[in-house]
Amino acid sequence: MQADATALAQAIAAGRQTAAAAMDASLKTAERFSALGALAYSDTEKGRAAALAFDALPASKKALPFGGVPTLAKDLGGPFEGFPVSAGSKMLPRRGGMADSDLATRFRAAGFCLFGLTTSPEFGLSLASEPAIGPISRNPLDPSLSSGGSSGGAAAVVAAGIVAMAHATDAGGSIRVPAACCGLVGFKPGRGTMPAGPSYGNYLGGIATELAICRSVRDASRAFDALSGDARGPFPPVQPIDLAPSALRVGVLTDTGAETPTDAARLEAIEAAAKSLEAAGHTVKRVSWSAIANLAATSAQAFVDVVAINLAEMAERIPADFSVTEPMTQAVLKRGQTMRGTDVWRVSNTLAFVARDLWRVFDEIDLLLTPMLSTAPKPIGSFPTDHGDVDLHFERMKAFAPLAALANISGFPAITLPFGADAAGLPLPVQLLAPMGYEALLLSLATALEAEGRWHHPFSIAGLES
Repeated sequence: MQADATALAQAIAAGRQTAAAAMDASLKTAERFSALGALAYSDTEKGRAAALAFDALPASKKALPFGGVPTLAKDLGGPFEGFPVSAGSKMLPRRGGMADSDLATRFRAAGFCLFGLTTSPEFGLSLASEPAIGPISRNPLDPSLSSGGSSGGAAAVVAAGIVAMAHATDAGGSIRVPAACCGLVGFKPGRGTMPAGPSYGNYLGGIATELAICRSVRDASRAFDALSGDARGPFPPVQPIDLAPSALRVGVLTDTGAETPTDAARLEAIEAAAKSLEAAGHTVKRVSWSAIANLAATSAQAFVDVVAINLAEMAERIPADFSVTEPMTQAVLKRGQTMRGTDVWRVSNTLAFVARDLWRVFDEIDLLLTPMLSTAPKPIGSFPTDHGDVDLHFERMKAFAPLAALANISGFPAITLPFGADAAGLPLPVQLLAPMGYEALLLSLATALEAEGRWHHPFSIAGLES
């Protein structure tokens, strides 16, 4: 049996488990792993009430994709009513709260039972989830290491088995990087596929998207089915694609440049995945770093510019004291406040140009296989935010995940999944990118790679222990 959120929902639907018992198991596991610092806020009463309410539904109303499955939302992004977001910042104390976003409404409608919020860095400005206000999110595979960011708490709770799936957001790799650090599946759908209302219609200029961090590609696909689409409703369900042998041209990138090199173990995982796909009948086409380098560098810089502009706009819109924020946040804010209208126009055009130029790469290939991380997960403290050197901070992140921002700036869908383990037992993640509109193709190929079973989760899912 594949152990994931789908399996837990099936167990609840079949009567082998109840939502209340699954919630109690999650709460107990959260307590057992409290030292990981993955939960920024919890409300056990709301969690138990949601689970009991699901169990009380008539059988005819329980046929939901994730009926009765416990989950956690990220402390950043579209809000969930009753769970006040602080965005990892002292500036936003947890009082009151906002109404459900459209995505939150769909999470509840899919049957999820929410009981808290996961740790994120202040305003998502790091690939580690270590906000000054705490807690520090640690990697369940090795607590001396980061669980990534900015959805690091989400990755930690899923990897530890506290929940089988957790809400997450991705503006510059923030779903995929933590998933890669923790041996999980991180799927960033293409621009415009996920609901962004009612107040996030052009959040971060369109580079951000929301979905979840998962244990399986199956869960990522089912979550996309249940949660995607605009205000008129979800997109049509993602259907499995019957791919004919050699139907796909898979571009393979095994060089990330002299300035941001990828270590040998992670490059070997790319080669292994390429051989697997070639053995399955697909055509492998080598892609040079020179074809991608400028797009990757331009995307990384555009990400910095977009978040700086966003913070500057937030400072004008929200009556709050930014002087209590972390030094890095203040430095990024200052950069945004000094940007001119022509700078903003240039960044806006960059998004269009990167999408156009990446489409040209895809004239020769159908999907692109790349490294997700350049090294193993970093030690805690590797991305400090107690200084104001913006360029240094973002260069460190680019070096760790050289191709993360490319999918966000272009708007293309991307997915990461583990494809083996290194000598230390840490995951070897690979990334797949596809053109906009080809989520189904991306998920189909990821499913094929996952089926090889090269990675095994060390922690069972609460409520689904074998």
